[in-house]
Amino acid sequence: MSGWVIFWDVVPYVTLAVVVVGTWWRYRYDKFGWTTRSSQLYESRLLRIASPMFHFGILVVFIGHVIGLVIPASWTRLVISDHFYHLQAVILGVLAGVATLTGVALLIYRRRTRGPVYLATTGNDKVMYLALVAAMVTGFACTMIGATPDGAEHDYRQTVSPWFRSIWVLRPRGDLMVQAPVQFHIHVMLALVLFCLWPFTRLVHAFSAPIGYLFRPYIIYRSRESASAAEPIGSRPRRRGW
Repeated sequence: MSGWVIFWDVVPYVTLAVVVVGTWWRYRYDKFGWTTRSSQLYESRLLRIASPMFHFGILVVFIGHVIGLVIPASWTRLVISDHFYHLQAVILGVLAGVATLTGVALLIYRRRTRGPVYLATTGNDKVMYLALVAAMVTGFACTMIGATPDGAEHDYRQTVSPWFRSIWVLRPRGDLMVQAPVQFHIHVMLALVLFCLWPFTRLVHAFSAPIGYLFRPYIIYRSRESASAAEPIGSRPRRRGW
């Protein structure tokens, strides 16, 4: 067994241990630091453009990774053809990649050019941005290199995807990962580094995303125009959210 096979067999479990233990430690001993450290009060114009672009783009990227890594190719072929799978992967991958990279570029530009935001940026943030951008750029490169509607020169669903699933069933197949091209090795390595940093940076806020906010009841405000003695406060029926 080669050293690289051992590497791809062992390092994912080390990363998982760091994520689990690091997240527990952060929540146990740094609850007040469990935040994005929002800088919206310092500057909001660029943030209103960059933040939605980045977050919606990264959401599509995440969904694409789930489909490509978790769902076996034999299952997707029961629903769509390989041609259509590769076609939508290229189109959505390029659109999401451009949106995500543009969004993060604007966020970094904002941090560098807006004085109060720059002063609120820590060394921890700089390391996080470096790892995040590196993982995103190499992932975009994996999508673009050799990508065609008929599929890339290398089908990652035969190497990277089975290796990923083997980690979770405790039967690692590092030999499959070794067969993948070097750009996939670099991308996955950088992703593992990013996950190791995750619990100790502002990225930890993703674990407590306010999903319930989408379904909460509307907040009732009483305007001055509609206020009258004949209509007491709270008389209107409450409307539910989504």
